Amino acid sequence: MLSSTELAMRMFALTDFYTGNIPIVNYFVYPGGVMTFDDPRLTAMGLVAEVHAGLMEKFSPALASAGLSEVEFETLMRLARTPRNRLRMSDLAAQTYLSTSGVTRVVDRLERRDLVRRQGCDTDRRTSYAVLTETGGTLLETLLPQHIEDIEHWFTGLLTPEQLDALLEALRLIRDVVRPCATAGATEDVTSAG
Repeated sequence: MLSSTELAMRMFALTDFYTGNIPIVNYFVYPGGVMTFDDPRLTAMGLVAEVHAGLMEKFSPALASAGLSEVEFETLMRLARTPRNRLRMSDLAAQTYLSTSGVTRVVDRLERRDLVRRQGCDTDRRTSYAVLTETGGTLLETLLPQHIEDIEHWFTGLLTPEQLDALLEALRLIRDVVRPCATAGATEDVTSAG
């Protein structure tokens, strides 16, 4: 049963819709009150999704020319940016949006092309590493000039240095809350460097 307040709010919404005072697409009534569809929180999420999709569309041709998917390129980049160009498979899974079986399949594909190799851990047989190979490094060296040019043209070059600094700070803040293990294994653990 609706409370009198909820009933009044719904009647208000319908009255405004029928009289044309407020277009129905700008707000909705829910048990907690009235919410607008142009809420800045919804706008922020929409913009993040649109920007990501648009950038990936712009970056895809260069990746495809190298025979790489987005996730394969991300895997190679994460390995290239870590100490000794390697990550434990579990850390690589944690850094990406993939499950452990998903990251295994990606590493399998990259290993078949000699872009990465698996390496066992000398001190823990349960642990294995994905390691960037010389071939994988060479492919990245070939691909990165175009990729950086694309990033500059479609993304960072559109921002002032101050805007870029602020964006990076905001993105790291959010990333650290929603993906706290996104940098797992990014620093060398000297106790397990074997």
